[in-house]
Amino acid sequence: MVTKLFEQVRLNRQAREAQKSFWSAKSLKEGLANLKEGSAFRYIAESGINASERHEGALLEQIDLNTWVTMSIQRAVENIQNRLQDGLAFLATVGSTAPFVGLFGTVWGIYHALTAIGIAGQASIDKVAGPVGEALIMTAVGLAVAVPAVLGYNWLVRRNKVAMESVRTFGADLHMVLMGASSKSMPEAGKR
Repeated sequence: MVTKLFEQVRLNRQAREAQKSFWSAKSLKEGLANLKEGSAFRYIAESGINASERHEGALLEQIDLNTWVTMSIQRAVENIQNRLQDGLAFLATVGSTAPFVGLFGTVWGIYHALTAIGIAGQASIDKVAGPVGEALIMTAVGLAVAVPAVLGYNWLVRRNKVAMESVRTFGADLHMVLMGASSKSMPEAGKR
């Protein structure tokens, strides 16, 4: 949970930095240079810019530029989303299985308590209460693990959705800028 929270905080910081530095640049290349290496937003910008600049060749020319750039930016956004979701499945698994592991420990403990009582031949409250109480601790431990895991999972998923909204917005805005830049350069190419 801590590492996922750290990743989300870092992505939100990158979003604020991209908003300031990328969109205030005079050109796409300058905006790209303003983004930090390893930034998710730099990755998206590089993907979109490279797609718009490298739309040539017999195979790629069969795909219109808009579709090509859209798919490149979409792939970059989905890669970022997949990286944000790493580890969340494990957290969900822990949250959903921990109560059952605790219950299994409880059943196992009660079984051993009943076996010991059967061997002793007496079933007084003091012979039953201690071992059964110890067995119930496993249920409490299972719940103590599961409840924070489920709450943490739900909280992190919600934060991922908010963080991904800024990523998708950046990708959509970049797409519009790239399509605007390519439409302006097309008439110039036709004049040559």
